[in-house]
This record gives sequence, structure tokens and C-alpha cells, in this order.
Amino acid sequence: MFDSLSDKLEGALRSLSGQGRITELNIAESMREIRRALLDADVNYQVAKDFTERIKEQALGTDVLNAVSPGQQLVKIVYDELVHFLGSTHEEVSFSAQPPTVILIAGLQGSGKTTFSGKLAHYFKGKGRSPMLAAADVYRPAAVDQLKTLAESIGVPVYALEEDGRVVQDPVRIAKEAVQAARKQARDILIIDTAGRLHVDERMMKEVADIKAVVNPDEILFVVDAMTGQDAVNTALEFNQQLNFDGVVLTKLDGDTRGGAALSIRRVVEKPIKFASTGEKLDALTPFYPDRMAQRILGMGDVVSLVEKAQEQFDQKQAEKLQKKIRSESFDLEDFLDQLNRLKKMGSMKDLIGMIPGVGKQVKDLDIEEDAFKYIEAIIQSMTPEERQNPEIINGSRRKRIADGAGVEVREVNQLLKQFRDMRKMMKTMTKLMGKGRSMDLGSLMAGR
Repeated sequence: MFDSLSDKLEGALRSLSGQGRITELNIAESMREIRRALLDADVNYQVAKDFTERIKEQALGTDVLNAVSPGQQLVKIVYDELVHFLGSTHEEVSFSAQPPTVILIAGLQGSGKTTFSGKLAHYFKGKGRSPMLAAADVYRPAAVDQLKTLAESIGVPVYALEEDGRVVQDPVRIAKEAVQAARKQARDILIIDTAGRLHVDERMMKEVADIKAVVNPDEILFVVDAMTGQDAVNTALEFNQQLNFDGVVLTKLDGDTRGGAALSIRRVVEKPIKFASTGEKLDALTPFYPDRMAQRILGMGDVVSLVEKAQEQFDQKQAEKLQKKIRSESFDLEDFLDQLNRLKKMGSMKDLIGMIPGVGKQVKDLDIEEDAFKYIEAIIQSMTPEERQNPEIINGSRRKRIADGAGVEVREVNQLLKQFRDMRKMMKTMTKLMGKGRSMDLGSLMAGR
């Protein structure tokens, strides 16, 4: 995400790397490059102007420390200003003291509202809550069916109103009855997916305003396609005038986004960005943290988010149990497969690698296969339970049978078994070095536990 903007900002900041100190002359050149990079990213002109003026003012008024170069000092200033322009702090969804908390989703058609609604329900369910979805987008073909499919895949109920096999064309009634249904079913969150249009129009605004008046939502989230740049900001302004929404959701941040929407909306609309969607999968949704986004824009990685993703999949009890198996040399291929599956649930491998400081720039152009572990899973799943638990019994004939079952060559089976033996030795050695009071698994290694 933001690869083009990151490259241009890096180039602008590099211009000061060989300078002995910050002066009016060299800072002016850097500011021109930064302003050009922001405008190319479709950032609002006034936002870009204010951003560079604030940086220039701070840079000229800052004494450069002996321990850092002018370029490093400027990077710190730019980072601080990015955090400021993105919102400074993370803002949570406001929950009602009297359930259900009603969250109204609004935005243009094609912005990803329905998919986001499913992702948000999945996110809250993972936090131990009991969400329900309401299908109030009654105009777009298959919108109700899409929401039902998403709801079914995550085990969340969806309220949809149909009569005589047809969707009732009354989104206000649907929303009102959905609140009652959520209350009866003891659901603590209701997410209402509303209809969008290809452009802002009076009918659309009146409809969503009527829904707001009837359900009195605790939170209104405006969903915007991050790839639309300034158009997203203009649309957000119009929606905010009508709805006074509480927060913004940026979708499609995994695409070829220029960054204009992310950097402009918070400043122009003065509403916080609360969530960011970075993929098609239902777990590709993260709360928006201005400091972490600023780090990623400047190519610093995002190790905090990486740690949080690891901790979601690996807990202390599992780690301690695994540590005992490693020490007793009973760690087997069943355990290995389980660890791989947990690692996959953390998200896209390229995205995860990009969170590692200093590595993201190196892998951005690499074609990292998301199914890189697929052949490993196929090989292990082609083994019998006894073979997984005791890999030492896998002889030549067994290797041939396993290779045929997995659709690979025997040499690939041999390679996996060798790598597994080497890894088991390494893990045993590392566990001893870490001491008896520490636990270790693939996730805790990444999380620094």
C-alpha cells in the first residue's frame, strides 16, 4: 500500500542526507519534492500545502542533534506530521450502554460496504461479541444474497425482509425491525448495510437519513474506496453534511492506492478513520492507527501490528504445551501442520513481511505466492496419522506413496522431511537457550515472547 507515495517521499527526504545542516535553501527543495509527491498521490491541495508548511516551520526551528543527520531529523519531523494529519490517535467504535449497539454503514455503490459489513461482524465476533447483520441494501442485484453468504460463512445471523419470495423494497422498515430482532435474540451489535448509488443523489441521501432517524444509530461509518483519491474526500463531505457520521472506513488499501484519501479525509472532513480494509478475505480488516500507518508510508514497517496478529493466533497455554513437546523431542508433523495453519490465519504473507522494519521495501516488487505452504500441507495430509507422529518410519516405499498422494516428486517429500528434522533440532536448541521460564512456538518467535 502507498508504494508510489513511499518511494517519492523517500527520494525527497534523501536529498538532505549529505547536508551538514538544515537551511532555508535545502529545506525548500525538499518541501517542493514532498508537496509534489503528495499532489501526485491525489492529496487535497490545501492539505499538501499545510503539511509542507508545518514541516518547514518545524525543521527551521529545530536544532539538529549531533547524533543525527539533517536527513534523519527531517524524517522524524515528517513522521510526526503524518501522524498528526492522519488523526494522532486511534478512535474506537462507540458502544451503547443498552444493547444492541446499532452501527449504520453508508457510502457509494462499489465502495465495498457489504463486504465491510461482513468483515466488521467477523471482527466483533472475534472480540467475543454477538453481532447481527441487517440487509437494508434492497436495490443492488444480489446484495441481500451476498450479505447472507457472508453471514453464513462466519456464523452470524442476518435480518432480511422478504414477502412472496421477493425482497421488500422498504429499507427503513427493514432497519427498524432489525433492531427489534437483534434485541429479541440478545445480540449486542447490529450492523445495518444500506444501499449506495453510483453518485450522490437526493433520493439516496433522504433514504439513509430516514434510516438514521428511525434507528438512532450509536455509530455511523462512512465507507470509502481508498483508490478514488480526491473524489472520496468530496463524497465524504457531502455525506457528512447530511449524516454527521462518526468515522471513516478505507477499503481496498491493498490495491494500487495513491494515498490521497487517507491523507486528506481526516484533515478536510475532520472525522477519524476507524478501520482499514486490506484484502478480500473476511479477516483482512484492521483498526486504523495513525502512527502505524505513518510508519508504513515512510517504509518503517509496522512491528506492533505484526505482534498483535501473532498474538491473536498463539496463546500462552498452547506455547507451553508445544515447548514440552519440543523438549521431549515429541514435536511431530501434526504439530508442524497446526503451526503452519495458524501462521496462514495471520494474513497475506507479503503483507506480514512488509510489516517487518527494513524489509518491506525489499519485497514490494517480489511475487510472493500466497499458497507457498500448499505443497507442504498436501505432503503432510497424504501421510497416515502414524507417519505424522513418527516421521522416522517413513521409508522409501512410503515416500513414494506419499508423493503420489500429494501430487509431488519423491525428492520434495525427502526435502520436507530433512527440513523438518533440521527445524526440530534448531527449536530444541533454541528452547534450551531461552531457559525454562520461556515458551516458544512459531507465533511467539514472531511476537518476541
